[in-house]
Amino acid sequence: MDRVDGKTAFITGGARGIGLGIARAFARAGAKLALADIDQASLATAKSELSDLTPVETFLLDVRDRSAYARVADETESRLGSVSILCNNAGVAGDQHVTRLTYEYWDWVIGINLTGVINGVQTFLPRMLKRGGGGHIVNTASGAGLAATSSGLLYTTSKFAVVGLSESLRLALEPFKIGVSVLCPGPVNTKIISNSNDTRPSSSVTVEETKMWEAAITQANAFLAAGADPNQVGEMVLAAVKTDRLYIHTDRIMAGLIEARAKALLDAMPPAK
Repeated sequence: MDRVDGKTAFITGGARGIGLGIARAFARAGAKLALADIDQASLATAKSELSDLTPVETFLLDVRDRSAYARVADETESRLGSVSILCNNAGVAGDQHVTRLTYEYWDWVIGINLTGVINGVQTFLPRMLKRGGGGHIVNTASGAGLAATSSGLLYTTSKFAVVGLSESLRLALEPFKIGVSVLCPGPVNTKIISNSNDTRPSSSVTVEETKMWEAAITQANAFLAAGADPNQVGEMVLAAVKTDRLYIHTDRIMAGLIEARAKALLDAMPPAK
């Protein structure tokens, strides 16, 4: 997709953080925007900012809600035209210590980080295929989706799945001229931990869990503050869509771990005959 001007881009988690950075990049490039998020105030602020550049529609959406997703997709295409660029970006960075895992925590992280991506694909892909003419899908994973890190069991599991989904989806869609990219960022200067805290499972809202979250937020914010600017990440995503690039890395922080994982996989194989 050499040009995005005049195209409609649908971006989940589009009112804050990386999603807003992506929205800004596409707006400057002339794409029409549909921004979906769970934060109504941030949606209003984003629309106020970006409407001077391009047509913008905003939607309150929990990406786990398939019925709501279908309704929002209909409204988007009615107001802005067919969606050609889908950015499945909404996600949480919460996790739970292995000794305190619960089904509720699994459902929270997997539901948003993985099922949310699946819902986006399954909502919009049939429409893209029926219309023909190509398109592009961007799925936000993480560097933690390429090699295990200290990011946590739940988060890493969800992001590995998004990487695998994206790689296999790209192969499946090549005959239909629909590109697929997977964003695997390292640290980015966002408030994702604070935002994730707002949606964490109700069973974890105890004095002990709240103190642990407060400590994690303080530590994460200090780490992420030194990371990439979300607006720069947005420009990287735009460039990847234009050049149909599969992997989008924001830095080289995972290079050593990826190399070590690949070596371990190859070393574990039977000897060549």
